[in-house]
Amino acid sequence: MHYDHRSIEEKWRKQWRERGTYKVIEDPTKPKYYVLDMFPYPSGAGLHVGHPLGYIASDIVARYKRHQGHCVLHPMGYDAFGLPAEQYAIQTGQHPAVTTETNIKRYREQLDRIGFSFDWDREVRTSDPSFYKWTQWIFLQLFKSWYDPRKDKAEPIETLIEHFELQGYEGASDPILTGDIEEEIAPFTASEWKAFDDRTKQRILQNFRLAYLSEAWVNWCAALGTVLANDEVKDGVSERGGHPVERKRMPQWSLRITAYAQRLLDGLDRIDWSDSIKEAQRNWIGRSEGALVRFQLKEAGEVIEVFTTRPDTLFGVTFVSLAPEHEFVQRITTPDRMEEVMAYVSTAKNRSERERQADVKRVSGVFTGAYCIHPFTGEEIPVWVGDYVLGGYGTGAVMAVPGGDQRDWNFAKHFGLPIAAVTEGADIEKEADERKDATITNSGFLSGLKVPQAISRAIDELVEIGAGERRINYRLRDAAFGRQRYWGEPIPIYYKDGVPYPVKEEHLPLVLPEIDKYQPTETGEPPLARANDWNYSPLHGRGAGGEGFPLETTTMPGWAGSSWYFLRYMDPKNADRFAAEGKVDYWKQVDLYVGGSEHATGHLLYFRFWTKFLFDRGWIPFDEPAQKLVNQGMIQGLSALAKASKSRSFSNQGSDSEDGWLIETIDGEIREVPVFQKLTRYFFSEDIAKLIASNSNFGAPATQTDVRIDVNACDNYKVDTQYVYNHEKQVDVRNGIFITWDGYWYKGQWHHFMNVDKVRDLDGSPQFTVRGIRDFRITYEPEKMSKSKLNVVSPTNLSDSTGKLIKEGIIEKYGADTLRLYEMFLGPIEQSKPWDTNGIEGTFRFLRKFWNLFHDQNGEWAVIDEEPSRDELKILHATLKKVSEDIDRMSFNTSVAQFMIAVNGLGDLKCRKRSILEPLAIVLSPFAPHVTEEIWQLLGHTESITTAPWPAFNEQFLVEDSFSYPISFNGKTRLQLEFPIELSKEQVEAAVLANPEVQQRLEGKSPKKVIVVPNRIVNIVV
Repeated sequence: MHYDHRSIEEKWRKQWRERGTYKVIEDPTKPKYYVLDMFPYPSGAGLHVGHPLGYIASDIVARYKRHQGHCVLHPMGYDAFGLPAEQYAIQTGQHPAVTTETNIKRYREQLDRIGFSFDWDREVRTSDPSFYKWTQWIFLQLFKSWYDPRKDKAEPIETLIEHFELQGYEGASDPILTGDIEEEIAPFTASEWKAFDDRTKQRILQNFRLAYLSEAWVNWCAALGTVLANDEVKDGVSERGGHPVERKRMPQWSLRITAYAQRLLDGLDRIDWSDSIKEAQRNWIGRSEGALVRFQLKEAGEVIEVFTTRPDTLFGVTFVSLAPEHEFVQRITTPDRMEEVMAYVSTAKNRSERERQADVKRVSGVFTGAYCIHPFTGEEIPVWVGDYVLGGYGTGAVMAVPGGDQRDWNFAKHFGLPIAAVTEGADIEKEADERKDATITNSGFLSGLKVPQAISRAIDELVEIGAGERRINYRLRDAAFGRQRYWGEPIPIYYKDGVPYPVKEEHLPLVLPEIDKYQPTETGEPPLARANDWNYSPLHGRGAGGEGFPLETTTMPGWAGSSWYFLRYMDPKNADRFAAEGKVDYWKQVDLYVGGSEHATGHLLYFRFWTKFLFDRGWIPFDEPAQKLVNQGMIQGLSALAKASKSRSFSNQGSDSEDGWLIETIDGEIREVPVFQKLTRYFFSEDIAKLIASNSNFGAPATQTDVRIDVNACDNYKVDTQYVYNHEKQVDVRNGIFITWDGYWYKGQWHHFMNVDKVRDLDGSPQFTVRGIRDFRITYEPEKMSKSKLNVVSPTNLSDSTGKLIKEGIIEKYGADTLRLYEMFLGPIEQSKPWDTNGIEGTFRFLRKFWNLFHDQNGEWAVIDEEPSRDELKILHATLKKVSEDIDRMSFNTSVAQFMIAVNGLGDLKCRKRSILEPLAIVLSPFAPHVTEEIWQLLGHTESITTAPWPAFNEQFLVEDSFSYPISFNGKTRLQLEFPIELSKEQVEAAVLANPEVQQRLEGKSPKKVIVVPNRIVNIVV
């Protein structure tokens, strides 16, 4: 038979499912290997060909490790909570669970078609109560824990309470403090602690809990009705949807990730992640060493605390600047300055920290009217507010040294403030001198010292006079955890007299309630405030007949479930624990994690944080979640652009003299006829619509602007007229209009031209209707694959809402094995590369050639049991070696190239030998599992090819024992002669000269010289 990818792939998908081929059972006799993909958010659009890139790579490794004898865990699930489903629910009223289920079904169908070796019995969904029960449980453990700096780990909150009961609290100098607390707590004794009421105790404990509620500056997006994390805001708008974001203070649940800052840094040295990801995390954590400096306010009796890494420049301070969010701004501003300052603050604080940090050219600020005292000189220093100072970094205040910091210099120049030189050789008229190897000047007792020595000396002096101290600071801020939206995990907290208390663990999961609308309430409360009986009784649980205490109405962020989901895959059906201890001990951390680099400072940082916390509390035996991380590159789409190449004038009575062929229909038949009048349909830029003067006549030059056309409407480098004709309503054209003989289609409406002559065929036959388009040439440009760019290519069939086929998918046309091989062949896994459907034919032909090695020209089985030749063994073992090494280093594109070389070589040798072809099928199977399973069965095996041991390569077959010398005459190669490689130069020369063909070319003459380069070349000079 011939290679029929459709029947083969359908057959094996069914058999794998029925046999449970990929079901995983822990086997202590085998080494384990855990391969994990970043699970997808199931969008309504389904998968495009760019999405499976990382999944295919991880699947190859998973299959390879099975062949090597490992017990492999390779699961898949869905990050099912999120804003898109909720936004759709707000627009349509349809419950997010319904759309999420529909989307998951489509994803599952597509994933199954690609032939992944997932154990679907282990599927998890973050929106499933049986899953988020344990997300809520972990949150409760964070709430019930604090970070003990003496042990450098998280401990139960009871140990802190014991400390207070035995020793009380010493205040800011107490060794139990780690980092900043949310409010100043006055010292208290053990007896005073015991006398506090519960409300006071809980308020104090909030300052230590790892999950805590406090007033915090947050990124509030009114359009999305939720608080966004810093990494979800870009240029002052939400990353999703581009909606305005403002900074405001709100009660906010946060996780104290800052307690883990140093451990998160140190752990990067112990994991095999890319340097770029590690550097991104280091920068996000932002460790810096320096000093905390206290500037006493002149009038208010307050102290402004400033963190600086350059205390050596203290003598160059000419002003202090506060962030717009700083709590002192309103307290210290003088009455005459209040209106201007508060107006500035109102505007400035709404710019995100990311935007303010990145916008180095914009300078803005306002003077508060207040002054503080320089700790060394005693001089009065003006206090300003500037939005280049970030409330979320350090103390939210900077000591401005214009002579040593460029942003301070820009600010001082803009507002005419003094600039003092603090380093020798600085030209402060041009710019600040930020050198860290300079000599300090104009700085009292620091003058003459190099920067490092001056830093140490300045800190010593600050400590001695009580104006500062040594300090390590981190840019990392605590993670905002609450979201004012519906479609997320409810936070298991209830309130008694305004104080948060944990829901009892036996009452988990706290399930999302039904509500009538999905947007915030009319008073601005989160959607859960709409729920009936959204209250809690510690005795009876949720909804105690309208009685009980109010429950928290915010929900968890999208990253909550993804911070620990890898553990649930180990034991997804367990109702008593997030995963059985024995299974966690077996699988341990992820061996290979594959996913996008865009999650560097979001998911991956929280992923590590939650793992370290669970390790601290003794629930898992490791503190890093993934030993190796590989970031796959992006598969870019090829956007199709139609070029309007010539200017034309049109009239409803004129003719079009340009090429005289068009596609038309008469009674549904499509054919080409000469143009009689302007009958064809054109793509033009939207600008042409502005030039259409009336409905009766129009004349306009065709614009040169490219028109973006749905790539599915293109065939190679032409518009697919048949596709457009059949699926006009599905064809999307951006920035363009259709013009036909009787009107034009523009922005969703049909506009008719008036007084159009009846169109007849050349022979005068009755009028016909044109339903086609001109054969436009298309150019392609690589861009990110997205619906907005009309360049999405689906791996499976594209159908309309009625199920009617619109476009045949890649898998239907070429097969999943071809898709898998082609995606790997496009280039190194870590690099971005453009998708070009036109190039997939070569990969498809390769699979046919592979199939034909096992069959004769009539499609009959032709494998024989004969001894292989040395040439055949050489090809096989070169492939075994190359592919084994390539998979180990995840160089899949070079593996595919080697497969092609091997199949071509064995085809040339007409090799049909089992001893060669059987191991070749095994090493190809991780890449092309369907066709190799079929071959394996045809070879007589009853077990799946996945159980076959990985064939080892033998170096002896790769050792060359002969060399084919190019034989040149006066520098021109005329023939090739092969000799054993052990021959000496003299022996090679003698053998060459004895060759009959060489003798014939010499015509009986003796050569002047014979040059032999061993194992390279022979040149005969005549």
